[in-house]
Amino acid sequence: MSKIGLFYGTQTGKTESIASMIQEQLGTDVVDIYEIADVTGADFADYQDLIIGVPTWNVGELSSDWEDFFPVLDDIDFTGKTVAYFGVGDQTGYPDSFMDAIGILEEKISALGGKTVGAWPTDGYDFTESRGVRDGKFIGLALDEDNQGDLTEWRIKTWSGQVKQAFGI
Repeated sequence: MSKIGLFYGTQTGKTESIASMIQEQLGTDVVDIYEIADVTGADFADYQDLIIGVPTWNVGELSSDWEDFFPVLDDIDFTGKTVAYFGVGDQTGYPDSFMDAIGILEEKISALGGKTVGAWPTDGYDFTESRGVRDGKFIGLALDEDNQGDLTEWRIKTWSGQVKQAFGI
């Protein structure tokens, strides 16, 4: 079985905690985990299956570590790679840009050949707009630690089962 590369960025540590929970759920022997501030584009080459984690920062922006890495994405060949996304945001404080960051990254990586998996329902969330929604679903797991932290564990467990199928593990 091939390994999964999980690449995340974090500002406050929430996305890092979520990344560790996902790694635990999928298997520490299956998922290699990397903080985006500490990698190069070459680190993506070893993985056919990827998980990308990003918080939406400020009003619909990438976190500073992903913002710095964003131009490097152009030099990575995502052709044939399967990519799942998870995001951390605040639907109450930022209802007009909830989960925008996963949408920004997914748009770019898909244009570079990545195949997106792991869509998540928008039911149970209260937001008005999101760049992270396609065809009525989030393009990845949407987590709101500020307002719905009690649902995080269940959402990760449920989404991880879906991602396992998509990655064939």
